[in-house]
Amino acid sequence: MDILVIGGGGREHAVIQTLKKSPKCGKIYCLPGNGGIARDAECYPVKATDLDGIAEFAKTHPVDLAVVTPDDPLVLGLVDRLEALGIPCFGPEKKAAIIEGSKVFSKHLMQKYGIPTAASAEFDDPMSAVSYLETCSYPVVVKADGLALGKGAVIVNTLAEGKAAVREMMVEKVFGESGSRILIEEFLTGPEVSVLSFTDGNTVVPMVSSMDHKRALDGDMGPNTGGMGTVAPNPYYTPDIAARCMREIFLPTIEAMKREGRTFRGCLYFGLMLTADGPKVIEYNCRFGDPETQVVLPLLESDLIDIMLAVHSGTLTADMVRFSSAHACCVVLASEGYPKRYRTGYEIALPAAGAGEYLFIAGAKQEGEMLVTAGGRVLGAVATAPTLQEAVGGAYALAGRVRFANAYMRKDIGARALKAE
Repeated sequence: MDILVIGGGGREHAVIQTLKKSPKCGKIYCLPGNGGIARDAECYPVKATDLDGIAEFAKTHPVDLAVVTPDDPLVLGLVDRLEALGIPCFGPEKKAAIIEGSKVFSKHLMQKYGIPTAASAEFDDPMSAVSYLETCSYPVVVKADGLALGKGAVIVNTLAEGKAAVREMMVEKVFGESGSRILIEEFLTGPEVSVLSFTDGNTVVPMVSSMDHKRALDGDMGPNTGGMGTVAPNPYYTPDIAARCMREIFLPTIEAMKREGRTFRGCLYFGLMLTADGPKVIEYNCRFGDPETQVVLPLLESDLIDIMLAVHSGTLTADMVRFSSAHACCVVLASEGYPKRYRTGYEIALPAAGAGEYLFIAGAKQEGEMLVTAGGRVLGAVATAPTLQEAVGGAYALAGRVRFANAYMRKDIGARALKAE
């Protein structure tokens, strides 16, 4: 089977390397890809949001399956466009991708169907939002309604911080139109868990749980990023909690979307907080998480192509999805200064990856014979091992063999998980 993968980051590299393990896998095209992905797929410089360009490419490069992974093209309706051309897709249609495309929509969905989540209020003008903030007990969370590269949720500890967040989102438009509406939410406490799941709209099969590290600096300090590292499985996510999440969150969400006429097929990401009152939804994503995918897919033992085809055809069963009992850790190497100001263009020296080691390239491009940095998050160094401690040690050992100027990484990825164990 020839496959088209849309996207150009570390998540897409992980998906492509997993697809290549299947004996069914033929040629893989990636739009736009990056310099590292080009070692595993044929990359073409068509942006993931260029729906017309992607459709034209698909007409001249016949494929048997398209895998749409980033949020933007899903929310814009790329799956609808490709399906109209007769190309089977893994990923939700536009009407289902709204579960991530609008936090207000997803909050209304949870409230309507009794799915546990934080209490919140929504606003479409800054003055009303500020007036509400003046009545709040802190901390609270201010969230942009639309897509914001994983940076649209801000924890504010004072009224002054809340006003600043409202001003940035609604007045200065740092997230564009995504901040035209905002949510102000109750601040939940407890361990966070990310659970990716395969679903065909009826059956939902959770993948291995994971723990993301969003903050830029050690000790979970500094600004939010797209993710500085992950571990899997998450030790806080016990079998009892998993069963409760299936009963109270996962199945009700799939059923709610179906009742709303928005049947969800693809990968549905549940961002959870394990509060004293039980698990609650922090956010939904309509696709594979990044960098959670980089630790989850290396543990997958089943054929990813088989799973994706079953999701598309509505024939998914739990026994199709098998994961290793091993552990995985991803350490993100970023450009110094990310997520704010940083420099790029530095040559990357990549080591050979050994058994249980993976290098998933995110922000890099090819310049002649050199692979050079071209983004904030440059790559993920991943290791799998029988224990979490070995996986963390292996990921840091692999990251330490990567060389490029201006490299930065957190030194405490996995520390919380190890303490929990």
